[in-house]
Amino acid sequence: MRIKEIELLTDNLKETEKFYSEILGFKKLNSGSGKISFRTGNSVLVFNKSVNLKPKYHFAFNIPCNKLTEALEWIKGKTEVIKNPDDEFISDFKNWNAKAFYFYDNNGYIVEFIVRYDLENFSDKEFDSDSVQSISEIGIVTDEPMKLAESFNEKYQLCYFSKGPKRADFTVLGDDNGLIVISGQERNWYPTNDRAEKHYVKMIIEADNRLIVIEFN
Repeated sequence: MRIKEIELLTDNLKETEKFYSEILGFKKLNSGSGKISFRTGNSVLVFNKSVNLKPKYHFAFNIPCNKLTEALEWIKGKTEVIKNPDDEFISDFKNWNAKAFYFYDNNGYIVEFIVRYDLENFSDKEFDSDSVQSISEIGIVTDEPMKLAESFNEKYQLCYFSKGPKRADFTVLGDDNGLIVISGQERNWYPTNDRAEKHYVKMIIEADNRLIVIEFN
């Protein structure tokens, strides 16, 4: 499964444009009419203007599997990197054969750079914004994660992630290329104390040679 595009909300479109284009260096595709979009590898990241909603999101980008430390040093000079409960920047997800670090954007959204070793997506290029390969995770929040996951499975034939987890309060659909992370509302987004909140998300997903559009509110 591949995430082709996600559309989120922001109360501050101007500062969001500055963060993603000037600080992270993502290519701006277009802007205007209360919307802005960026090229993020093989995906597109879109923000729509909201008013006094103060939304919260978590999403992740795949980066080359040999560039984690280099990417961490690159991002440290640009924004606040979040330490995990072990007081470390890098988190090791052994069940996923992956490692990641997290940082805040200008909105306080939790952004993740993750390497997934099973993809074997090595790069010889010095890390920069063009090294970001795709949006690989989008978090959505609901009262009953398993119920929503089953509905996505039935309606769109989206399968559970083979590496898990599959719990009543937290489950994941997709594969290493793209994941829909479904959380209950009584959880915090790792590695922070920020409570997972339900907000508008639009996704365009490619799965089994099909383009699927999902709007979640």
